[in-house]
Amino acid sequence: MRSQQMTARTRAMNEGLPAPLGFVMLSVLMLGAMVLVLAGQARAEETIIKSHGFAEFGELKYPEGFAHFDYVNPDAPKGGELSFSAVGTFDSMNPFTRKGRGGALSSYHLESLLIESYDEPGSYYGLIAESLEYPESQDWVIFNLRPEARFSDGTPVTADDVVFSHNILLDQGLQSYAEAVRKRIPKAEALGPHRVKFYFSPDFPRRAMISQVAGTPVFSKAWFEADPENRRLDEPRLDPGIGSGPYVLDSFDINQRIVYRRNPDYWGADLNVNVGRHNYDSIRIEYFGDAIAAMEGFKAGVYTLRPENSSKSWATAYEFDAVARGDVIKDEIPDGNVPAANGFVMNLLRPVFQDIRVREAVQLAFNFEWTNESLQYGLFRHRSSFWQDSALEAKGLPEGREKEVLEALGDQIDPTILTTEPVMAHASKPGRPSDRRNLRRAMKLLDEAGWAVGDDGVRRNAAGEVMQIEFLLDSPTLERIVQPYVANLITMGIDAKLNRVDFAQYTSRRREKDFDMVSFAYPKSLEPSTGLYQQFGSEAHQYSVFNPAGLADPAVDALIDNIVKATTEEELHASARALDRVLRAKRFMVPTWYLDVNWIAYWSMYEYPENLPPYAPGTMDLWWVNAEKEAALKASGALR
Repeated sequence: MRSQQMTARTRAMNEGLPAPLGFVMLSVLMLGAMVLVLAGQARAEETIIKSHGFAEFGELKYPEGFAHFDYVNPDAPKGGELSFSAVGTFDSMNPFTRKGRGGALSSYHLESLLIESYDEPGSYYGLIAESLEYPESQDWVIFNLRPEARFSDGTPVTADDVVFSHNILLDQGLQSYAEAVRKRIPKAEALGPHRVKFYFSPDFPRRAMISQVAGTPVFSKAWFEADPENRRLDEPRLDPGIGSGPYVLDSFDINQRIVYRRNPDYWGADLNVNVGRHNYDSIRIEYFGDAIAAMEGFKAGVYTLRPENSSKSWATAYEFDAVARGDVIKDEIPDGNVPAANGFVMNLLRPVFQDIRVREAVQLAFNFEWTNESLQYGLFRHRSSFWQDSALEAKGLPEGREKEVLEALGDQIDPTILTTEPVMAHASKPGRPSDRRNLRRAMKLLDEAGWAVGDDGVRRNAAGEVMQIEFLLDSPTLERIVQPYVANLITMGIDAKLNRVDFAQYTSRRREKDFDMVSFAYPKSLEPSTGLYQQFGSEAHQYSVFNPAGLADPAVDALIDNIVKATTEEELHASARALDRVLRAKRFMVPTWYLDVNWIAYWSMYEYPENLPPYAPGTMDLWWVNAEKEAALKASGALR
């Protein structure tokens, strides 16, 4: 130690510092270096977890080496065709293009490092990766790729392909995605041909970082680099490229149909995560100009499986001979997922929606009860929460940990949120499209907000600007729902109109946030995480297509941070309930309807496992074709 002191003193004098001060400074530096060494040793000694999968909370259900998922039929026969419909158009087979519309299932040939289980939320198992390694801190993750993984052209899937895929999504992917991911995942590195490492920024919580990179699609680096000018990720193209998945593109006819066929050389056919899955020899999608034509196509057997999203069709369109004979089956399969948060979204970037009184008035103009009884055959339930009918739904007065989370926001939230029950979807009388009591209340709110009614019955603000609201649509099915709603807005003195445009124009205007109101459904899960930043966060609110409301609020940002930082389900649920309560209080969305079942109609040749999982109906990858039933349908003339 004495020799170290002498060296320090000598160095200090040589550098022109007073010896005592120089000695102190250098001693501090030496102490700091020792601390860093000790910290490095502690980090080096941190437990490294190596696993066949990853669970965001708790333990994985399936152990290493499991034979297959519980919800599959491991003996499901292979063969036959799945065919279903799409309404609209497509002009690209690149699903990531920023222009035009990608064809149905145009990303289906791509695989990820891990895949999600259908019977346990937030759990993932090895697909391209056979295992992963990460410290308890989750500061980084290493994926060990299966050496046998191959793209459809027979070339191996390597760590370089994974790194390339991560980077091209940052360089050519959606801006909101790229900006968020670049800050959170600063580096991806190939450690060897089959070993890839992702580093996570210390400035962000760890939860869902691993599952995010595990779910990134893996592209072929060689395919993109063979013609980089014509194979950009953000440009439309009819060549889908190559992937490593079980299906490849067979043929397509623009705006008519797309056919995918099973790859007979699919590398992963015998993996435990794929046993009993991917049972069709081909998958065909028939395109139709509108929903009516699509329904007629199903009745005629042009396609053979139909997930139904129209209550009118479900109630009235299946009264044809094939249903009566039992050749077509109407099935209601329970849905254990959180229902998507459906509703009519107001664009908060528009000045007309800046005042919450205006937003509440616009909400009050919608009559769910009349709509459901008169137009939807009473089949739906009214949604209030963003996490409806789940443990994440805010109910009653805030209490316990949820209350603490809200109190921590201070004056960032309306104090009444702490003392009142959460905002509920308003009730209306079902006897007529307009509920006079709600309309009177709405018009009073508009008066208070400074939008007075003129002699012509139209509302204007103090600057003389007319109150205008355009509802943008691309669906004739929704048009009949929205028209009575728009009529109520007009009754209130708003210059409201419904504008149904073609699919391409709608897609373009949605991306550019060029609308006042649209119909939208926020996907929701039982374990929400970083995706909430894109749906409700301030960071990309002006351009994120996932945040159609353009919502930007510091309290919401803080609550999303809490959710992402959660290390226990209890903390996650409390923070999610708090966020649900705050979002509902913002009144930027007119909540509409939801279902807790999947409506699926299909020709009777299809079969599925007895124990379907709670979080997916499995029509794409768990069902199969009974060849004898298919032959009987064709022999009878029911199917061509």
